[in-house]
Amino acid sequence: MTAAPPVVAIVGPAASGKTALSIEVAQRLDGEIISMDSRQVYRGMDIGTAKATPEQVAKVPHHGLDLVDPSERFSAGRYARYARARIEEIRGRGRVPLLVGGTGFFLRALTHPIFQEPALDPERRRALAALLRELPSDELLRWLAALDAPTADRLRTGGGRQRLLRALELPLLTGRPLSWWHTHAPAEAPPLRPLIFVLDLPRDELFAAIDRRVDDMVKAGLVDEVARLAAAGYDEEAPGMNATGYIELLPYLRGEISLDTALERIRKHTRAYAKRQLTWLRHQLPEGAVRLDASAPADELADIVVRTVREKQEAEGEG
Repeated sequence: MTAAPPVVAIVGPAASGKTALSIEVAQRLDGEIISMDSRQVYRGMDIGTAKATPEQVAKVPHHGLDLVDPSERFSAGRYARYARARIEEIRGRGRVPLLVGGTGFFLRALTHPIFQEPALDPERRRALAALLRELPSDELLRWLAALDAPTADRLRTGGGRQRLLRALELPLLTGRPLSWWHTHAPAEAPPLRPLIFVLDLPRDELFAAIDRRVDDMVKAGLVDEVARLAAAGYDEEAPGMNATGYIELLPYLRGEISLDTALERIRKHTRAYAKRQLTWLRHQLPEGAVRLDASAPADELADIVVRTVREKQEAEGEG
């Protein structure tokens, strides 16, 4: 019996070269790419999320792009269910699924499946969201500390407003905190065991690459993209619009700050996000992840990835 094609994950911080490498690998392995980026799921957010271009999608099939409007929340659990379905379909075609992106909690939702989310009444959710929307993030954190201290401690050093809102939603609507659900509720699926490749780049080179990417995004029309979204009614309260590259430009479009100030904030916030990604990649990846020197040419890195994948396929075939 032929073994199913392995699942490959290519991860790394912002601007480390994941897209170029993944396309090269996918072409060599007859693969399809599943985006593992929490912002690329949003329609209309293309330039600022470094979404695959139509030319790149024409070379390799991509999944996980343009799934929801910026006004909709897209949880890690929802992503995991979507990605598992796509993995099954891709493997069913005899092709290799490639998970590609830098959203660590999306990957973790696959390798450490989360609990089956309880059904929540839509009307109560909307009413609660309207109430919490009026509160600043530090007040939300104080609420969470009273309701779910372990989760509050985990989110205190980062995680963003949307994760705070989600962590408050469960205890307030179910009577049980998020930490309880993680501990007691059964996982919704078996854990995935992908072959993981991590792109490493010295911090000074990474930050220089980030600065170049911001400049390239502006040249490609990032300001106009954000203006179109704002004109469509999406503001800081939309889950998608709190993404770096978008939330900083909204005050500029309202005339509150200069464009130079907005762009410097984007660079600063992207570098801070990359630092958080590096921390996650150091401490949260499963054992066996292969680290790659991202300063090497993409074709050389693809050689390593393809060789490793084929060796695994041969070993499983012999087994």
